Amino acid sequence: MIFETHEPPAAYRDLIESIFYFKGFQPDHSIERVVPTGHVFVLFELDGLERCTYDAESLEPNATFRRAWVSGLRRNHLSISAHDDSEMFVIQFKAFGAYPFLQQSMDELAERVVAGDQLSGKDLFATRDRLFAATSPKDKFAVADDWLTNHFAAELSPPQSIIDVVASLQAEPAAKLNDVIEAFDGTQKHLISQFKKYVGITPKQFQRILRFNDVFVQMQSDQFLSWSDIAYRCGYSDQSHFIREFKNFSGFIPESFLRENFDEETPNFFPLDRNE
Repeated sequence: MIFETHEPPAAYRDLIESIFYFKGFQPDHSIERVVPTGHVFVLFELDGLERCTYDAESLEPNATFRRAWVSGLRRNHLSISAHDDSEMFVIQFKAFGAYPFLQQSMDELAERVVAGDQLSGKDLFATRDRLFAATSPKDKFAVADDWLTNHFAAELSPPQSIIDVVASLQAEPAAKLNDVIEAFDGTQKHLISQFKKYVGITPKQFQRILRFNDVFVQMQSDQFLSWSDIAYRCGYSDQSHFIREFKNFSGFIPESFLRENFDEETPNFFPLDRNE
């Protein structure tokens, strides 16, 4: 399998989490559950394979995607297809990073997967074809840099105050939200409005995502921790609150999560129909 990453141009490096390309992925499953991470993704398939999303309960396909699409910041888990010999190119934006490129309020994309041709003026299908035609990872990354440069509107960059709130929540996912809000130079209503515009959801919803991802960090630490210890460390009011949030974000209860050995998987991606 080929897997390569790329550092974006310095002008907007602070807005992008990662850019990566892979080819020859061979999963041992056909459906996987994606847990929210607090990012927005632009995805390009380079293998001609149709991707599906699935109903959370029945796991019946509910939408299909080809060539290019955007996955907005999610508040809940998403089930997607996994394919043999996959070849994909992905731009992963930081929580506040996509707005200057997509130039669309992020709350309009939150909890949605949107086909590339539904985003007017973003040339995602044409960019996909350029990525497909590029013969090396280096050339593909150059195509991505061109797309980023051509669609970057510096005047739409997030204000420092929003970046600071995101950084505060990321530094201490279990911190009291009121303390973070009080440090914001503006009203709570203005913070929520700005957060929805640049991030896609409210600060409280974003903190819940970060806190749940901190659960994975605690689970994979060397020191064994009980569920009650993890719940306490991650700032849940009690164990039942923790279990509710765990089920909401992952679709599993903690015990079944461990029974499937998902704690040993790559964080945020969990197979639902692994081949025995």
